[in-house]
Amino acid sequence: MAESGAKWMFLGEYELRIDHKGRVAIPARFRDAFREGLVISRGFDKCLFVYTGVEWNKVAEKLVSLPVTQLNPRRAVRFIFSGAFNLNLDRQGRIVLPPALRQYAGINEEAVIAGIYSHLQIWSRELWEDEKRYMAEHAIEIAEAIEK
Repeated sequence: MAESGAKWMFLGEYELRIDHKGRVAIPARFRDAFREGLVISRGFDKCLFVYTGVEWNKVAEKLVSLPVTQLNPRRAVRFIFSGAFNLNLDRQGRIVLPPALRQYAGINEEAVIAGIYSHLQIWSRELWEDEKRYMAEHAIEIAEAIEK
């Protein structure tokens, strides 16, 4: 991971175990980014998003600027904020995944943390394997759709 000023760049994927208390260890290379705490919330693909405070504030500002008179923006704001939690790393660099978020993402004993540049995503191992398989099988179509 590289640090550019106050900006962290999260890259790679890491397979991890969830302990019996629902704790997961944040990879050591990312822990400094979260020493002031983090925000974890529901993601849109049955995964969890993990943000530094700075990145969370950027996301929150975009969300609260959405028009409250339109149903889908209201639902997106509701979805993200109602599932968000402020957390701190313990001395071993772990966080306790809130039960509601574990249930939403289908995370039981094994998880994958993926670095997605500005944030982390936490996936159940099974759903991550499905997502990787889909991305590999449809990489050309995905890239072409982005280019349009």
